[in-house]
Amino acid sequence: MDFKDYYKILGVEPTADDKTIKTAYRKLARKYHPDVSKEPGAEDKFKEASEAYEALSDPEKRAEYDDIRKYGSQGRFQPPPGWQGRGGAGQGFGGGGFENGDFSDFFSSIFGNRGGQQGGRAQSPGRRGQDVEMELAVFLEETLSTESKQISFKVPQHSANGQRMADITKTLNVKIPAGVTDGERIRLKGQGAPGIAGGEKGDLYLIIRLAPHPMFDVEGHDLIITVPIAPWEAALGTKVAVPTLTGKINLTIRPDSQNGQRLRVKGNGLLNKQGQRGDLFAQIKIVMPKSTDEATKVLWEKLAAQAAFDPRAQWSN
Repeated sequence: MDFKDYYKILGVEPTADDKTIKTAYRKLARKYHPDVSKEPGAEDKFKEASEAYEALSDPEKRAEYDDIRKYGSQGRFQPPPGWQGRGGAGQGFGGGGFENGDFSDFFSSIFGNRGGQQGGRAQSPGRRGQDVEMELAVFLEETLSTESKQISFKVPQHSANGQRMADITKTLNVKIPAGVTDGERIRLKGQGAPGIAGGEKGDLYLIIRLAPHPMFDVEGHDLIITVPIAPWEAALGTKVAVPTLTGKINLTIRPDSQNGQRLRVKGNGLLNKQGQRGDLFAQIKIVMPKSTDEATKVLWEKLAAQAAFDPRAQWSN
């Protein structure tokens, strides 16, 4: 199914407030209204802008759209496992076109053909199923993978009259969205507990916990790795094979490098929401040998005598 970026259609940022969204819509509506505009395709653009405003002007619809927006990539909508839109079975993807000429398949699949109702939610006589929440440990390498990750979780069960029954274990294969951060909460619609007496299913909420890595620290979407080097490597320069999440790279250490200095390796960090990678910062750590033999000690003494270097010279100022 074609993905619709409603923010891009209105020409606003995803962080835009209600006033900005309304102003952008009114501007486009005036420009493309079929009674006014003579531009080719004006009616389609008017409908598209109206649909975008319908989705983003309602707080509940906008929150729901923002939840699934991360699954839109390169113009296509790739829903999370088990996702079913409000269009219902058989209508969720590409089935039926516009209803009454109002909404696209994409809109109808998310909200149903109910423009103007609060959040597009169908009213059910039953009780909505319980939401389920679980923490999901994710390794840094998995945030770059296109492979699905299998999860298992307990789902509460109730009888038709609402009596609590034994939980069941449910297993899903989920794809980790690009750009996830530690503590991020991801919703999988309809993967929670079944509804009671015909009520809709609850949702599953995944709380992302990035597992600590033995070599990398995380700063936003950048990675930090400490690179130990010998004093003579810092003084003379060298090349070091440095690990990344996808392999090793040869890093050039320039002569006279300083302890704590950071070298940036562009594009070797974590993915952001737009699918672009942050950077890897290699932080130099000068490491002294733990023991020194007599011959080596003589060389250090010779260096100390000839270097004429005082690392505390600024203290005398």
